[in-house]
Amino acid sequence: MAENDVARYPDLAGRIALVTGGSRGIGAATCRALAANGAHIAVNGRDRAAIDTVVTQITDLGGTAIAAPGDVTDDDALAGLRTMIERTLGPVEILAAFAGGAGAPAPTTQLGAQRWRATIESDLTSVYLTVAEFLPAMIEHGGGSIITMSSAAGRQPSEANIAYAAAKAGVAMLTRHLAKEAGRHRVRVNCLAPSAVLNEKMQQHMTPGQLAGLATAFPLGRIGLPGDVAQAALFLASDASSWITGVTLDLSGGRVIV
Repeated sequence: MAENDVARYPDLAGRIALVTGGSRGIGAATCRALAANGAHIAVNGRDRAAIDTVVTQITDLGGTAIAAPGDVTDDDALAGLRTMIERTLGPVEILAAFAGGAGAPAPTTQLGAQRWRATIESDLTSVYLTVAEFLPAMIEHGGGSIITMSSAAGRQPSEANIAYAAAKAGVAMLTRHLAKEAGRHRVRVNCLAPSAVLNEKMQQHMTPGQLAGLATAFPLGRIGLPGDVAQAALFLASDASSWITGVTLDLSGGRVIV
C-alpha cells in the first residue's frame, strides 16, 4: 500500500492529532496519512532529527505539523507536551498512542527483572500515562478518538520476549476497559495489532531472500507495510468508524485470526 494512496476522510480536516512514536515507521506513516487528510499533527518521539524530518515532509506538502518531542514514560513530560500542543494547535481530538516496541526475542530465564520492568514501562505504562493526560480534555470537549498499538505478539505466542507479549496483551485490555468507561463521553478507543511490518531494522538485517521467506508465513503472501497500518488508523480516527469502540483490529495478512 503506497502512502500516497491513502484513503480520504473529509471529517479529519482541521482536527488536532497527536501521534506518539511518530518519528519513524508506522507512527511516521500515520502522521503523513492524517496530514494528507487535513489533520493538524503533533509528531512525538525522542529523536529530534527524526521528528523534524517527518514535520518537514508534511509541511513541504502544505500540511500542518509541529515537533512534539518528549518521553511518554514521564508524566511530567507529558503534561508539558499537552500544554505545548494546546497552545500551538489546540486540544487533541485524535490520540494515536503508538510509542513502544521493545519486542526483541529473549529467553524468559535470561530476560531479567530490569528488562521486564523497562519493557512494561515503555510498552504499557506509557500508553496509560498518555491516555490519562489527554483523555480529560476529550471528555471536556465532548468526544475524541484514541487509537492504541498492540501487536500480534499480544494476541498469540510468538518469538517476541515475554515482557513485550504481556505488555501488548495489556494494551488490548486497557483499550477495552477504557472504551467501556469513556463511551458515555463520546470518546472512542480502539486498538491496532500488527504482525510483521517492514521497518528499518528488517531492511538492515535481513536479506531479500529472508524477507521473501518471511512473507510466505502470511496467507496473503506478503509482510505488512507501515502504510497498511496507517490506513487502519485513519479509519478508526474518522467518523466512518463512529459506532466502533473497544475493538482490537488484527493487521496480520491472515496470520492471526482470533
